Amino acid sequence: MEKVQSEEAFRSAVSDSGVTVAVFKTTWCPDCHFINPFMPDLETKYAGRIKFIEIDRDDLPDLCSELNILGIPSFIAFRGGSEVIRFVSKLRKTREEIEQFLDRALQVSDAMPQA
Repeated sequence: MEKVQSEEAFRSAVSDSGVTVAVFKTTWCPDCHFINPFMPDLETKYAGRIKFIEIDRDDLPDLCSELNILGIPSFIAFRGGSEVIRFVSKLRKTREEIEQFLDRALQVSDAMPQA
């Protein structure tokens, strides 16, 4: 997963015409570490359909404030620079829940008008 370390790199990454999922995490978050083992498998499963980027909330606090990122890990799907859908909850996220979110992000994106 590509680690994005500047607001400019983030805006460039999410401006693609395809679906980009931004995963907001931190190094000290136990729930973020919980998802680490299976995220590479999900990247492989969705390769060619979803691009994944990772943002450390502590590295880009202004961006996270702008995007209203309160809980972590948070997942936001973008297409063409616009938010498509987000997955945020205070509960630990399972692989199945994340897959459901990714499938839904693709469905919503497909239903949107093409730019």
